[in-house]
Amino acid sequence: MTARISFTGSREEAELLSDRLDAAFEEEGGVVALSEAGPNWQVELYLEGDELGPLQTRLSDALGTDASKFDIEILPETDWVAQSLKGLAPVPAGRFIVHGAHDRGAVPAGRIGIEIDAGQAFGTGHHATTLGCLETLDELVKVRRFDRPLDVGTGTGLLAIALAKLLREPVLASDIDPIAVEIAAENARLNGVGHLVETMTATGLGHPRIAACAPYDLIVANILAGPLIALAPAMARASEADGVIVLSGILNTQASRVTAAYRNQGFALETHRRFGEWSVLVLSHRI
Repeated sequence: MTARISFTGSREEAELLSDRLDAAFEEEGGVVALSEAGPNWQVELYLEGDELGPLQTRLSDALGTDASKFDIEILPETDWVAQSLKGLAPVPAGRFIVHGAHDRGAVPAGRIGIEIDAGQAFGTGHHATTLGCLETLDELVKVRRFDRPLDVGTGTGLLAIALAKLLREPVLASDIDPIAVEIAAENARLNGVGHLVETMTATGLGHPRIAACAPYDLIVANILAGPLIALAPAMARASEADGVIVLSGILNTQASRVTAAYRNQGFALETHRRFGEWSVLVLSHRI
């Protein structure tokens, strides 16, 4: 059986629950998914097993709360990737069209197609943060040439692939999750830029290859506000003078804190773009 345990609440509650579920069920191969559910956030746990009762007990132990507060549902065997793709229409973003394999033939003439299917890594192009990054990068390369780009927290590799297609230059792409790194590399090959996108598993910018290729004239990081703030000193060391960084995964309410952290490292805010409740920041290194 596959059990889906759903909880709807604030983003902070959802992130806390996601971390606890991930730690409690990691050994059994449990998959925890964090997603927006209307104005709220939802955490789902997909776990193979055959008894619902013990699962409820373990949830209580893991979360320190009554499992009756959660909606627990037994799901039939389903190809969830195929099901999720049915609702993912092609997404336009600047000159890009992000699409799944089922819409491979639907890319209009004059657009840059990027094929990304829903899977184990973040970044199908349907979230406002990814969409905002794509539109921002498309505008940036119209006014400036970049030849040493780095994508931090690459997820599916979408932004690295976009950069490779726009610039036709080598792109380094890192992620803390080795599964995401494998997916990103496969997606780069699928999109015809496998020879340009080099992927690696790294925490932040902590990889010898990233250090060896520095400084970068463009760094893209679509992650979360907390890690972005923590990475500000490393970003400053890795960015060349007058280098540009594009930051996303930031709620509008968090943008001022992220901007302040980077100003303290010698960056100046060039553009603050809002996409719904999310922000994309473009900063330049003024050292």
